[in-house]
Amino acid sequence: MADDHTHVQDFFSTRAADWDSRFPDDGPAYAAAVGELGLRPGGAVLDAGCGTGRALPALRAAVGPGGTVIGADVTHAMLQAALRAGREASGALLLADAARLPLRAGVLDAVFAAGLISHLPHPARGLSELARVVRPGGRLALFHPIGRAALAARHGRALSDDDLRAEPRLTPLLAEAGWRLDAYTDEDSRFLALAVRTG
Repeated sequence: MADDHTHVQDFFSTRAADWDSRFPDDGPAYAAAVGELGLRPGGAVLDAGCGTGRALPALRAAVGPGGTVIGADVTHAMLQAALRAGREASGALLLADAARLPLRAGVLDAVFAAGLISHLPHPARGLSELARVVRPGGRLALFHPIGRAALAARHGRALSDDDLRAEPRLTPLLAEAGWRLDAYTDEDSRFLALAVRTG
């Protein structure tokens, strides 16, 4: 499994140091997406593929000082950047593969995942693992601070229905992994798919 992540680690390791400065205006979009997770004070939430921990302050604000916030990422350099930014004050940072989390089943109320799904070597397996650690009725937010069309244009690609985040492809993928798609937004300013843990 480690080999599956080599390209992901290489990609993000070389970009970790200046990641936040490349996207300086995304903070409000992250906070708005976190707001739609419906977290309550005292709740427990994971930021899966947390990168530099940009969502952690908003997640901490949502669950309050008595809640649990964990940021997990497979790339050491991104977690180091999170530490340099002081984001460990908002949540515990964990070097971990989102598809093999060192967490007990059903311990979380929600998972926030920004840009994660396209970096999972095995998306169905990764989404199933996120479902494993969330209680029934808990929520998942798959987020990106720009929509699919804008992201494709940024990378010089055509928008494709084969994209994992295309609603017709994402809905059955989530269902197979133990989630029910509850809301879907894909506009230039953001992508947000909200799902509920079934069972």
